[in-house]
Amino acid sequence: MTDAPLLRPRRPESDGAGILEPSPYPLVSVAIAVIAVVVITLVGFALGTVDLGLSKALNALHTGPIGAFTTAVYHVISPGPAIGITVVVVAVIWWRTRSLRPALAFGGTIAITWVPSAVVKEIVHRARPDVAALPHPFPVQPDPGYPSGHTVYITAFVVAMIWLLRETRWHRLALTLGIVAIVVVFFSVSIDAVHYPTDAVASILWALAVAPGVRVVWVDWLMPRIPFLRGR
Repeated sequence: MTDAPLLRPRRPESDGAGILEPSPYPLVSVAIAVIAVVVITLVGFALGTVDLGLSKALNALHTGPIGAFTTAVYHVISPGPAIGITVVVVAVIWWRTRSLRPALAFGGTIAITWVPSAVVKEIVHRARPDVAALPHPFPVQPDPGYPSGHTVYITAFVVAMIWLLRETRWHRLALTLGIVAIVVVFFSVSIDAVHYPTDAVASILWALAVAPGVRVVWVDWLMPRIPFLRGR
């Protein structure tokens, strides 16, 4: 007896990858996403340096193996590597399912959740923690810090992966490891002090609230209008 394939590619598409399952409450998901974008953006203008003290305390941990690890995490999911990771995973999904639909549903959900956060970052323009005030400052980053693109990306990636695997035996593992990955990135960007902790918290909330609405718009509404992405 052989193990079941990771994504069960021989099943009908209607019973296939969970990320393709239509949302039972599409308008609610989209409304929550829109409200979240507005609220998180407005909150960003009010934060200032409210958690600078916490940034200093966490940055004090940036020594030895901990510092090396958090810096490595920050570099591994920087925009360039993050795009590469996503492209590779999309290719693997396409190969395993023999269908572009779940692959592009996965990649599109991540991208459309992630990219607008960079626009909000420029609108809010919250400065990153002042390197002069930190015990172990990271090299100065040229762009603003709110929200954290690294944290939005990893949270959106985890959410999309959980949806993708929710009808497989890998779902519970994806959920567990995904939560661990989000926590690791949260503490990494906070210990590096490239972001205030509130930047990272806002980013997690952004992805959790926005991704379901993005999935509705991209997977349920737009993909069926694209000839080669329509379901059977």
